[in-house]
Amino acid sequence: MKRKVQVGLIGLGTIGRGVAKLLLGRQKELSYGRGFDLQLVRIADVDITTPRGIDLPAEILTTDAYQIIDDSNISIVIELIGGIEPARTYILRALEQGKSVVTANKALLSQHGEELLQVAQRNGTYLYFEASVCAGIPIIRIIREGLVANRIQKLYGILNGTTNYILTKMAEEESSFKEALARAQQKGYAEADPTLDISGLDAAQKLSILLRVGFNVSIPVEDIFCEGIEKITSRDIEYARELGYAIKLLAIAKRLDRFIEARVHPVLIPSGTLLADVKDEFNSVELTGDSVGTQVFYGKGAGEMPTASAVLADVIEIAQKGVQNFSLAENQISPTNEYLEVLPMQEVKTPYYFRFTVVDQPGVLAEIARLLANEDISIASVIQKERHQGGSVPIVIMTHQAKEKAMRKAIDNINKLPVVKAPTQVIRVEEV
Repeated sequence: MKRKVQVGLIGLGTIGRGVAKLLLGRQKELSYGRGFDLQLVRIADVDITTPRGIDLPAEILTTDAYQIIDDSNISIVIELIGGIEPARTYILRALEQGKSVVTANKALLSQHGEELLQVAQRNGTYLYFEASVCAGIPIIRIIREGLVANRIQKLYGILNGTTNYILTKMAEEESSFKEALARAQQKGYAEADPTLDISGLDAAQKLSILLRVGFNVSIPVEDIFCEGIEKITSRDIEYARELGYAIKLLAIAKRLDRFIEARVHPVLIPSGTLLADVKDEFNSVELTGDSVGTQVFYGKGAGEMPTASAVLADVIEIAQKGVQNFSLAENQISPTNEYLEVLPMQEVKTPYYFRFTVVDQPGVLAEIARLLANEDISIASVIQKERHQGGSVPIVIMTHQAKEKAMRKAIDNINKLPVVKAPTQVIRVEEV
């Protein structure tokens, strides 16, 4: 006889609805040949009256999450309410009662993941979170299983579909940032308040999780340098294209001896590369392992069904294992390498794209070049464009590699020049 694996779902929003669709609609398929019978027995949400477009048995609905958490027959709890509280309290209590938990809560994991994993270990149960990062790409499973023999040296990630959609539309349709954002909101890719996405914080939260899984380091989100796409203009995208680059919001991690780079910001990357060709709401992760070399993974990073698919993959893996022969390494995580420190952003070296807005008069370029040279920043190429309305002219400079602190000092001095009419646009360059 098959053993019954009873599942409780907390949160019936977009993703919760997708999970319920799969668990109720494909219950036999999901259980077939696996030695267990997967059953969704309870769903909790603060609102159980609004139609969800799915047929849900009234007897499994509740507004009380503790009817799931405190039910001794339920062995797997799915948390999909998001945010820090009460999600953290729910997960802790479920783990303390010996239940396994599956979550897509990147904000909670990036802030309290270490605490939750320790509680899971102490209680001999599982905390899985594949759906928290690039839901349509099983990137966590790829790292901890397919690439387990590798030491990850470098990671580049387009981890936020909203910003990638915005930058794609700015490039393809010559839209302004505001126009592209409005279109993303109309399509449902961006929230009414898009700050989490466009500021880069969403990608930074996801990078924090990938650092823990791929590099075995626990780095708080606040220690990850984060810069959003709000200042990117269609003019920058046009100049980047002319120079042979595309602009992407990239999450970056690099292993450097006893340091690790961890940063999220817009970058110029060479046109024609796999990452440069990632369009619209799609995500991609490029990993470099010491054994396999560089591999690139691509897929939808969000949405109802891709995320629900990732959640169910975790549920089924836990159900197959049961809570037996548990080890911390099985909990999607390994012990931390405390010796790896985050390299201060001031010490990071990259090439740069600068766009200066200056008075059109002789000697301006020479003065800018002099101030860059004072900080040992050498120029790789220059584009000087036609005069704009009001008499100002844009000058675009690409530099060779330089330290962040040198760049900031040089730009601060250049922005003080009387001939500079607007703050300088600075975008880092990554030769992926």
